[in-house]
Amino acid sequence: MPFTTLNDDSFHALFNYASIGILITNAAGEIQMANKYIEQQFGYGEDELIGKKVEILIPPRYTERHIKHRSNFSSNPHSRPMGLGMELSGLKKDGSEFPVEVSLGHYKIEADSYSLAFINDITQRKETEHAIIQLNAHLEEKVKEGSQSLAITVEQLGNQIKVTERKDAELERVNAFLNNIWNHAGAIIFVTDNDGMLQFFNPAAEKWLGFSSSEVIGKMNVTAFHLPDELDKRAGELSQTSGKTIAPGFEIFTTVSALDSDNNLEWHYKRKDGSVFFVSLNISQLKDTHGYVSGYLGIAIDISEKKKADIELRAALEKEKELNELKSRFVSMASHEFRTPLSAVLSSAYLLSRYAKTEEQPQREKHIQRIVSSVTSLTEILNDFLSVGKIEEGNISANSREYDVSAQMNEIVAEVHHLLKAGQAISYNHIGKTDTVFLDASMMKHIVVNLLSNAIKFSNEQTVIDLVTERKPGKLILTVQDRGLGIPPEDIDNLFKRFFRSSNVTNIQGTGLGLHIVSKYAELMSAKIACESKLGEGTKFTITFPNNKS
Repeated sequence: MPFTTLNDDSFHALFNYASIGILITNAAGEIQMANKYIEQQFGYGEDELIGKKVEILIPPRYTERHIKHRSNFSSNPHSRPMGLGMELSGLKKDGSEFPVEVSLGHYKIEADSYSLAFINDITQRKETEHAIIQLNAHLEEKVKEGSQSLAITVEQLGNQIKVTERKDAELERVNAFLNNIWNHAGAIIFVTDNDGMLQFFNPAAEKWLGFSSSEVIGKMNVTAFHLPDELDKRAGELSQTSGKTIAPGFEIFTTVSALDSDNNLEWHYKRKDGSVFFVSLNISQLKDTHGYVSGYLGIAIDISEKKKADIELRAALEKEKELNELKSRFVSMASHEFRTPLSAVLSSAYLLSRYAKTEEQPQREKHIQRIVSSVTSLTEILNDFLSVGKIEEGNISANSREYDVSAQMNEIVAEVHHLLKAGQAISYNHIGKTDTVFLDASMMKHIVVNLLSNAIKFSNEQTVIDLVTERKPGKLILTVQDRGLGIPPEDIDNLFKRFFRSSNVTNIQGTGLGLHIVSKYAELMSAKIACESKLGEGTKFTITFPNNKS
């Protein structure tokens, strides 16, 4: 039977003008009727709720649970008076919630089962109850305050004492920890004010820098430990990167510490005695409880050994690179310098075999002399290589003795006589009251032979080479002067380097080792060497040897 059989005038008047919300649903929970009061309570228009599930009036968080309650009620219906009503939250159309009290009833019309719900808005009641509860609680609290104030005060005081004791113990532990770091850390630790004036200075700082705390605290700026040149350089770098002018002082550290990036920088630190050492320095801002910078913390670690190792490693790499270059130059030079005299020996030996007649003796002598000259050249090259090897290995040292330097020079002049070109001559002169010197005779011979060989090689025919020894108190001055090609000014500084050959003698045979050996032997004998030269006029080498028997 349709539900409309209930619609008579008396029922409608009672239903629609009741001052409580009334709702009728079928067994499926669909709203069949809703009076005007409930539509106003929940903010819906006339008949807008008809056909909707009753859960439309319940907040979503309760929906699932309400469906179960509704199902249970349908299977076991029973009336629940308003006094035993169930307090729920209602959901208005606009999404707001309000407290409600619901009473339920049920009835049947033929085979159809219906539920009748009376819904009452209890917002005002809840507010009143809450106010009464608060008032009662306030009154109770006031009553208790008098009797319990002393007990609470004692308990609070006891709790405060316990908290204070715990804080004191923790503070003592932290202080002990910080004191151990401060007193026993191997790093330099200091604290400055905002201008860089030292405020704290740990024992490691005293040890490494040589200043006592009393000498620096409040008296010295931390920049006093830095080298002025480094401060100038770093200020210039920061000025370029930051786009503003940075003064070469503590502003460097305030600028760096304000950056988010790592500010570990390497510096030289200057001790009280003036000596310096390398450190890696980190400067951090110290901020107060309001976030304002109140000073700076600096931690510096000695990295002298690390820098020393880095320098040694770089030197070793440079040495290896240099040796590799020397090997390449040596192979190139040796292949050329050995090939020329060996070719001469080979060709002269072959030609000697062709001169069998007596009248061909002059030709045989010519080629024999050519072979001798080539073998001498090879011997000189090998001697140069051996000398360089011994010098580089550090296997030789000066072994001085007394001997007659004039006699030695005359022997050397005779020894190199076969190298002279046509019309060339060596003029030797000794100046001084005595010919006796106290020097290493072997090294002296190497020096003079090399200088004379170069003078002969780079001078034209019909020229004189001057060799002079001058004996003065405490020293011997050796001079070798030729009148040959001369040396370009730009080559003078490189003359004594290994394998270096002047730019104007590339077509003349040579290894570029002779003057290097001369400079090394002179160095081993504590002598000083000087060179004067003019292009087209000749070259003069002067070596001053200390000559002191003691």
